[in-house]
Amino acid sequence: MARILILFAHPALEKSRVHRRLLTRVPPGVTLHDLYEAYPEFDVDVPREQALLLAHDLIILQHPFFWYSTPPLVKQWEDLVLEHGWAYGSRGTQLRGKWMINVLTAGGRAAAYHREGYNRFTVRELLAPIEQTARLCGMHYLPPYVIHGTHSLGEAAIEREADRYAAFLSALAADEYDLHALAPLPELDLDRLPPAREAAR
Repeated sequence: MARILILFAHPALEKSRVHRRLLTRVPPGVTLHDLYEAYPEFDVDVPREQALLLAHDLIILQHPFFWYSTPPLVKQWEDLVLEHGWAYGSRGTQLRGKWMINVLTAGGRAAAYHREGYNRFTVRELLAPIEQTARLCGMHYLPPYVIHGTHSLGEAAIEREADRYAAFLSALAADEYDLHALAPLPELDLDRLPPAREAAR
């Protein structure tokens, strides 16, 4: 069983229709850590955060896609927690072999995130700084899991997305995906990614 840590960051969770629903569907055994709840003044507890990373195999950065990036507390967390000599550098080996993935919501539709689209880049391309950070720390990076078009999602659609997210987390926890096979993809499309054990039948 994979040990999963969700580092959740949303500076205005009370206004979020989608993330509030997703959080209610996190399965037992998955650690949910709300960064804005823990650090409203951005005073990140570095030893606590490093201990959490060490205790888990797969790190999920879950957040809304703010200006093609993360909310600001995630950057503060990176700057303080991923220390030279601990997370990277010749002696910084603590995170080697772990996995990282972004789970995010975007108001724009999927068609907007292409070379020919409104935003001119794919989501994965826009997340290149996070992917390179993971690689610098010796981690494996999975393609982003994106819920697109959240501005237009109705209640039934949000509930379907919450169901899909719960199933995805459960499959990750049960090691049902071949993560190395997923890593090169531009984005995770759950409709085309059967769990590895089912695909092998």
